[in-house]
This record gives sequence, structure tokens and C-alpha cells, in this order.
Amino acid sequence: MVKNQVLEDSYQPSTNFFSSDLILQEYLSGNLSAVGFAYMHDFLNTVGAKAATVMDEYSMNADKESPVLTKRNKLGIDIDEIKFHPHYWELMKIAVESRMMHIKWDESTRPRFQEEIHTLGFSAGYIYGMGELGQYCPLCMTDGVARLIDRFCDPEDKKRLIPKIATLDAKDFFTGAMFLTEKAGGSDVGANLVKAIPIKDNLYELQGEKWFCSNVNADIIFVLARTNDQIQGTKGLSIFMVEKYLPDGSKNPLNIIRLKDKLGVKSMASAECMLKGTIGKLIGDEYKGFQIMTEMINLSRLYNSMAALSGARRGLIEAYQFLCHRTSFKKRTIEHALVREKLHELGSIFVADFYVLWRTIKALDAADNGEEKEKEILRILTPMVKKCTAANSVYVVRESMELMGGLGYIEDTVMPKIMRDVMVLPIWEGAGNIMTLDMLRAAFKSKGLEVMLSEILEASQIEDKELSSNIQNKVAFIKREFEQLGAYEQDTMESTWKYLAGELTNLYKLALLILNKQDSNIAWIDPAIDYYNNIIFPKAFKAKKPLDVASVHSLIGWEC
Repeated sequence: MVKNQVLEDSYQPSTNFFSSDLILQEYLSGNLSAVGFAYMHDFLNTVGAKAATVMDEYSMNADKESPVLTKRNKLGIDIDEIKFHPHYWELMKIAVESRMMHIKWDESTRPRFQEEIHTLGFSAGYIYGMGELGQYCPLCMTDGVARLIDRFCDPEDKKRLIPKIATLDAKDFFTGAMFLTEKAGGSDVGANLVKAIPIKDNLYELQGEKWFCSNVNADIIFVLARTNDQIQGTKGLSIFMVEKYLPDGSKNPLNIIRLKDKLGVKSMASAECMLKGTIGKLIGDEYKGFQIMTEMINLSRLYNSMAALSGARRGLIEAYQFLCHRTSFKKRTIEHALVREKLHELGSIFVADFYVLWRTIKALDAADNGEEKEKEILRILTPMVKKCTAANSVYVVRESMELMGGLGYIEDTVMPKIMRDVMVLPIWEGAGNIMTLDMLRAAFKSKGLEVMLSEILEASQIEDKELSSNIQNKVAFIKREFEQLGAYEQDTMESTWKYLAGELTNLYKLALLILNKQDSNIAWIDPAIDYYNNIIFPKAFKAKKPLDVASVHSLIGWEC
């Protein structure tokens, strides 16, 4: 007798997003040192359990009861205080205890794991993001702030502030932010207008409006401003560190005009701010502000990519678990050919994005440890991975929602929240067109394209002669067309590069799938190679048989 219910009695979703994830476990065990993996394993297991259970409730509540601004107290005094749902702070506590910041910035762990520090930190962030994407933005900026303090601040500030980010006590944890965007600027940061007026020594009073200030309640904020109106563009920008409290304990003036009513990531406070009498400390040399800030921006782009990967993974897993236990037309929904075909597509996109992002993080680890070749490829990889993961995350989540039917559209489930949250990712930290142009600059000004193409050619040394030849011919085509770009006028150059950048991105993903293939991951690598081979090198039409159910299971790499 057929029961009147949505899912079969056997339905049991994962209770741990780390132990269920075969792809992540295989990658980390093979790419981390034994000591590094052993150190993080239990923390990953803990955050994995929380992300699959309590974090859903916390995240939904913090999203539905988003931050509220109190401009004044009962005596009419401006206080500009933001109140969060209590579960916001529970989510922050989980993040702190996950070690994603601690392992990077604590004086005992940082030197010990220096060669793999970003891989270790992002491993916890990836799992955390599957449970909560809104708060991952403040965590992203906190790591970026720590990077700037470590690289550009004086020893006294480092000693005072870095421990506040490395702490394991959430009550003492300092978060960070960067105030870039202005009405006149937007993506064109060189059009920014905020002024910095010298007070004494290296202290300045900041004046002007910042238009989009995420994590506005941060304890440490880096702000771009002008000390000289006569020097236009990014060359005239300097960077200042603004702390929430001044040395005498009083609050640093920061007039919050209003909180942004965003489509997604509602748990986190974004605002419009008027800087008037706000005290900032000049960091680094005057007029080097944008150059310094790019250190934080580029790291934020990788966080953006990790959020995209986490959101795509969560959406795909929600659909996958649903389809395995849903009956439609007298068989499990996952057994239908077109469902399996769609999961082949979505799973392959995810797997390729997974390897290209972790390759980028590996390059960051190596570049921070002085490897010049990795610095070169990182320059072109960062905008590439930011652009493709962001766009693909929106697509994978949307398609996963459709696979779940009407239930995927209902706010009782996590899917609508994930959909809203990932929609910002193609916009934040530079929209797709900005990333395309950044890749173009990197191709002209660094050896990144050369390094990437050589890596692709390395991947072409395979037994499949047809695929090998196709890859080599595609590399030759990209080289040939790129060499001609400089002869075009600007509009033609940009439009032509956009096409070439798309071809390069897919080709590099295919190469990484080939280079990462081994016995332990062939179950998900092979179907993804097959998918990208057909996308990049389309063949004459012929009848196509979809993956069988067992192969779909293997491709998704998920065990409850």
C-alpha cells in the first residue's frame, strides 16, 4: 500500500557534513601533511556535526530576525548600536571554536602549519559555510584584516590586535571589515571621495560617506580615503585602520545612516555610514592604500569562492538526499533518466569547481611561502575562480531547487535561504566583468597565463590520444588568439578576451581533473572529465545513455 507521504520512511539526512563528504575527506587526506590533517580532523568533525544539525536552526532564526539598528538611546544621544538575534552569537561561537581563524593567527599554530595554513583554515570554513553563509562574510573580512595587520601594521598593533582574532573565546573575538564602496565609485574605487585630514603623527580624521559597509559592527575596519584631492584615481588613496574604541575607551564616532535591506545574507549587518570625526590611523605609506587593500580584496575573493562552493554543495546535497528517498511515477525519483542526467551535470560542475578552488588555495599557501611560480599563477587564478564559482553556485542551487519541486521553494526548507545567500556572490568582491578584466590584466602583466597553459599541457600527456590532441590544439588556439589581442582596440580586446577567458577556465578545470585523478577519487573524477570533455570538445550527435544510479552516487561523493 502506498503511503501518503513526501519521502520514504528510510529517509535520513546527514548528521555530519564532514564525515559524509567523501570528496573533501579524500582531498584533505591527500593534500595536507599527516600532522596538519590530524590536528584539524576532530575540529572538522565537530563543525561538520553542528553544520548539519543546530546551525540550520540558528541560521534560519538569525536570517528571519535580522539585525536592527538603534540610532539613539532614550536620552536622545546617538549610540548607533546594532542588535542581533541571540543565535547570531551562537553561530559566531561555532566559527571561533572551529579553529578557522585560530590556526592561522595563533602564535603557537601559525609557524607550525605555515606551509598549509590557508588550506587548513578554509577546510573549516567550507563546512561552516554549508550551515551559514551570512556570517561567513564577517569571518572573511576578519581574516583579511588580520592579514593587513600582520603585513603592514607596527609591532605594537600586531601584539595588541592579532590575539583578539586568534582567540578561542568568542566573547573576546574581534571581527573585521573593509569600507571601500562609495556612491560615486562602486567598482570604480578610484572615483572614491572620502577625505582624511591629518590630526597628529599618523592619526587622521575621516570625512565622507561609505555606501556599502558590510559587518558594520566590526571591531577593526580598514578604510580607503584621500589625503590629497589633487591626486586622482586609485593612486591618490591611502588606507587607515579604524578601531571601534579609541585609546581612552570612548567610542570612535561612526554615524550609521541605515542598515541595508538585502536580498540575502540577512544575518549580517551591512550599512551606509557617514564618517565625521572618525579617527583612523594611517597604515603603510601615504598613497599606497589601494595597493595594500588588494591584499585583503584578493583573500576576500577566495572567501567568496569558498562560500559559493559551500552553497552549491549544500544545495546539491539537499536535492540529492531528497531524490534518493522520493517516489515518483512508481520508482525512486533518482532512477529517472533526466534526473540522473541533471545530477551528472550539477555534480560535475561542483567537482570541477572544487578542484580549481583548492588549487587556488594551494597556490596561495605556496605564494605566501615564497614560491614565485605560484605567485604568478595565483594572479590569474584568483579572479578566474571567483567568477566561475560564483556564477556556478547560483546555477547549481537553482537547479537543485527545481529537482526538489515545490518543496524546494518553500521557506520551511533551507533551499530558499541558500538561493538568496548565493545570489550576492557574483556581485561581491568584484562582479563578473571586473573579474574578466582582472584576468586580462594578469595575462598581460604576469606570467600567470604561461604557467597555467604549461600546466594544461602537462595534463594532456594521457593515453587518450584524441583528448590529448584536443587539449593541445585548444592551448595552441588560446596562445595564438591571445598574442593578437594587443593589436585590437580596447572594446574588441575586452570582448574577445571574455570568450577566451571562458574557454581557458573550462580547459583548466578539465586539466585539473586529469591531474588530480587517482584510484581513490576516480568515482567522481571520471564522470566530471567526461562532462567537461563533451562541453569543451562537442562531438557529433549520437544517442546518449545517462549515468546509472550507482555512478551518480559515486559522483556526488556523499554518505550519510
